[in-house]
Amino acid sequence: MARIVMKFGGTSVADLSRIHNVARHVKREVDAGHEVAVVVSAMSGKTNELVGWVQGMPKATGASSPFFDAREYDAIVASGEQITSGLLAVALQSMGVNARSWQGWQIPIRTDHAHGAARIKEIDGSFLIKRFGEGQVAVVAGFQGLSPDNRISTLGRGGSDTSAVAIAAAVKADRCDIYTDVDGVYTTDPRIEPKARRLDRISFEEMLEMASLGSKVLQVRSVEMAMIHKVRTFVRSSFVDPDAPGMGDFLNPPGTLICDEDEIVEQQVVTGIAYAKDEAQISLRRVADRPGVAAGIFGPLAEANINVDMIVQNISEDGKSTDMTFTVPSGDVSKALAVLEKVRQSVGFDAVQHDDGMAKISVIGIGMRSHAGVAATAFKALSEKSINIRAITTSEIKISILIDGPYTELAVRTLHSVYGLDKQ
Repeated sequence: MARIVMKFGGTSVADLSRIHNVARHVKREVDAGHEVAVVVSAMSGKTNELVGWVQGMPKATGASSPFFDAREYDAIVASGEQITSGLLAVALQSMGVNARSWQGWQIPIRTDHAHGAARIKEIDGSFLIKRFGEGQVAVVAGFQGLSPDNRISTLGRGGSDTSAVAIAAAVKADRCDIYTDVDGVYTTDPRIEPKARRLDRISFEEMLEMASLGSKVLQVRSVEMAMIHKVRTFVRSSFVDPDAPGMGDFLNPPGTLICDEDEIVEQQVVTGIAYAKDEAQISLRRVADRPGVAAGIFGPLAEANINVDMIVQNISEDGKSTDMTFTVPSGDVSKALAVLEKVRQSVGFDAVQHDDGMAKISVIGIGMRSHAGVAATAFKALSEKSINIRAITTSEIKISILIDGPYTELAVRTLHSVYGLDKQ
């Protein structure tokens, strides 16, 4: 007997028939004798609908300000998960499974004060462990928790993944299964490269890079939590027949295992290619070359919640000025330019230039630590396809390259092939 946390995303519970299918997945594990907790998202599209209602209310009431109380925002948008958890509990009960739905605040999942983007501070697993002892399946509403002021808080978009991993850590689960609309983590996006392969295993570090660099399979914070608490996590498909051969295999279920690096016997040099579109490049020309300039630029951008990524600095020949280039999400360009204009006099630079429609292509793999020439291979391959490189950043297990957006798919396919990821 094992202890399993199962998480089902919005597409997996999009309607009543899919919720019934999810119940069959849960029943399979219960019938195998496992202790099971389930974490669910809102039905597909429901959270967007609820957010739209909140955002539209100030206008509908003729309010002079478009802003609203974040605490009430959380109370409204958290209701989607409440509906799903109740419906799944009803479906399980109809199959003869002892199940009960619970909200995040009932566990409780305690968070900080940051309504709308709260971070989990503590979960006491004893409540759920008691339910396991009673033979009950606990169906928990994901995405939500309890703030210090005893109000509902939400964890940000994709927060149900984080809820599931946190609960798995709290109850010391043997495994956390994340069910979604794909059957695992692939070497790259199969929609761009049909030869992309599903990975049997991927390390926490690699998955963290993949998630932060464009892969939409898991929320970044959930991978961080899994890595910190060593929660073995499987990415699986909820659209496979629950009774298909191998679905109940506890040791080797179909999907991708996200685990500690030590569990991966044969490490690939490169594990995957990630990409992020809609990047923008901002360049500051002839910036004064003196201490404190970088802080004067990037401090105000951080205070405005603008995520700066790739940073390149070139010193002029006379050593008196420098050009500084960095990237931000395209949607933040206008806000970033406004911030930079405010600090122009205090920082000291002559001009600002920006280009939208950039793309960031990333090569990821823990095997890069012990292999030379990985970056050179990428640069040569892109050069042969006449793809110009705008900027480069590296870490121990990744190389990120900024290119013009129209070349995204060609670059992904080229790098996927040159590192042999399309070979079985």
